[in-house]
Amino acid sequence: MLVWNEEFEKMNRNELEQVQLERLQETLTRVYRRVAYYHNLFNEIGFDPLEISKKSDLQKIPFTTKDTLRDAYPYDMFAVPLREVVRMQSTAGTTGEALIVGYTKNDIDHWTELTARVLTAGEVVKDDIVQITFPYGLSTGGLGFHYGAEMIGASVIPSSEADIGKQATIMRDYRTTVIISAPTFAAQLAETLDEKGITPAELSLSKGLFGAEPWSDAFRKEIEQKLSISATDNYGLTEIIGPGVSYECNEKNGLHVSEDHFIPEIIDPDTGKTLPSGKKGELVISTITKEAFPLIRYRTGDITYLIEGDCPCGRTFVRMARVSERYDDMIILNGQNMFPSQFEQILTEVIGLTPTYQLVIDKADNLDELIIQVEVSSDFFSDEIKKLNQLEFHIIRDVKERLDFVPKVKFVEPGTIERKMKKKKVIDRRNK
Repeated sequence: MLVWNEEFEKMNRNELEQVQLERLQETLTRVYRRVAYYHNLFNEIGFDPLEISKKSDLQKIPFTTKDTLRDAYPYDMFAVPLREVVRMQSTAGTTGEALIVGYTKNDIDHWTELTARVLTAGEVVKDDIVQITFPYGLSTGGLGFHYGAEMIGASVIPSSEADIGKQATIMRDYRTTVIISAPTFAAQLAETLDEKGITPAELSLSKGLFGAEPWSDAFRKEIEQKLSISATDNYGLTEIIGPGVSYECNEKNGLHVSEDHFIPEIIDPDTGKTLPSGKKGELVISTITKEAFPLIRYRTGDITYLIEGDCPCGRTFVRMARVSERYDDMIILNGQNMFPSQFEQILTEVIGLTPTYQLVIDKADNLDELIIQVEVSSDFFSDEIKKLNQLEFHIIRDVKERLDFVPKVKFVEPGTIERKMKKKKVIDRRNK
């Protein structure tokens, strides 16, 4: 099984923890001296970064949040002068205002190394032709993977500006072997290939590396079947560095966290209490090699848990379970907490595959109302009204049994629901 950097990815745990501690000490000292927010915070709580002796001392420091970064906009969280910043990018702003992040030359070098790890774990090699569909603008997906693929020596097709039809043609004509995209984009691409009459047998595609949004194992199986590929997950976020924080190997049993660059924690999102390995909660990350934009105990909002123990691939990094939901995606309906992933699982089980869907929330007679919009084949509307009625019955029944809520179901034709990366699965009209 391929490993990009065996020195660190297979490092003895005791040695790795010593590396983490040394890098953490350096980072804490740097942010105390150079970032006013952390300087004031450490003074306020009486924390001396020079006295940190173990990773658990991190728990003495309050969390950094998106609000912290918004208050510091644009440059107050930078730990180096702007003359040392060689690149600036930003978040997509899907959960609020966009945030600016910066990179030094060393940050870019580290990031390239990290995405090379992701690609290698997905079995990408120098002979591959890699088609990157992520945007190459202010967001981090395109450039992040581009540099990593070039470091490996693969041929790169930066096709992000092409429409979905052109992407399909490029994939066939350029003999793409690897696609890098959001999973929903891959599903849309499979639809487009089918519409164009292009079969997987006509393609050279064999691997897909997908990230940027939560996706289920059932969805993975569908993409693998429709595109005849092996699909692996990867995780990253712009505030931390971009893609490259963690990645699946071909064992597909958790994402290896690059612990020589990041220290992960899991907390109870309501109390902030640190949770042990195996307990699901919110992922918190501290960067320990970032120069321009270091963050300490940053609350990601992503729900997961840590997996300790050996992986057959030989990597010694702790693994994190695949992110299935975000804490800020939680839906509260008449006082009950729910996640879009729970509805997706029900729809997948009832329909037999993961459909394109959207949840629309509104108020009716002072009570919350949920409409589940689901795309189904146009044939259903003309030939199989009875089957639609049966599907509606089973969806409503299963939601009622599992989530104790009675929704409405609206079937719509293919293409009705907007398709784009990080599309909103929930439209909440209650405040309007």
